[in-house]
Amino acid sequence: MRKASLSRKTNETSVNLSLQLDGEGTSTIQTGIGFLDHMLTLFAKHGGINLDISCNGDLEVDQHHTVEDIGIVLGHTLREALGNKEGITRYANVMSPMDEALSSIALDISGRSYLVYNVEGLKEKVGTFDTELVLEFFQAFTSNAQVTLHINLLYGVNSHHIIESIFKGFGRVIRQGCSIDPNQKGIPSTKGSL
Repeated sequence: MRKASLSRKTNETSVNLSLQLDGEGTSTIQTGIGFLDHMLTLFAKHGGINLDISCNGDLEVDQHHTVEDIGIVLGHTLREALGNKEGITRYANVMSPMDEALSSIALDISGRSYLVYNVEGLKEKVGTFDTELVLEFFQAFTSNAQVTLHINLLYGVNSHHIIESIFKGFGRVIRQGCSIDPNQKGIPSTKGSL
C-alpha cells in the first residue's frame, strides 16, 4: 500500500495528515477553514486518495499559516507515499470544467519543484476564505512534493467555481500521475531516478 502519515508542529500550526494513494476517495478534513475543507475533500474524492487532515492553526491572526502549512505537509506526505516512484505514470494533464469555469492542470512528478500559476480575476474572498491563498497552497505543495505543476485558468466568472475547478483537476492529475503503468519497468526517467 502506498501510504504515509506526517505530523508537523510549529508556533503557528499543528498539522496531522495521513494519506493513502489507490484509495476510495474518502476523507476527514478539519482545518478550521470551511472552504479549504471543501476543496480538500474534492481533491481527495477526485484523486481517489484516502485523506485525513486535522489542523489547529492561528486563525485569529489570519488563514495564511494554516493554508501554507497544510500544503507543506501534503507535499511531504505525497512524496513519501510515492517512495522511489518506480512504475508510476509520472505525467498527467486534465481539463477541468466547473459550470462556466474551465482550468487546465498539468503535472510532472519530476523530483523538481516548479509551479506555473496563471489564475486571474478571482474576487478577494469566497466567504471568509482569502483567495490569494490558493497560490500559497500550491507553492507550498509543489516545493515539498518536488513536482512540477502548471495551473492555467482558461476562463471563468464565479470565484468559487474557478477554485473548485482547480482543486478537482488537481486531484485528477495526482491520481493519473501517481497511477502505476503496467508497461513501465522501473523509474520513468532516462536518468534512472526522479
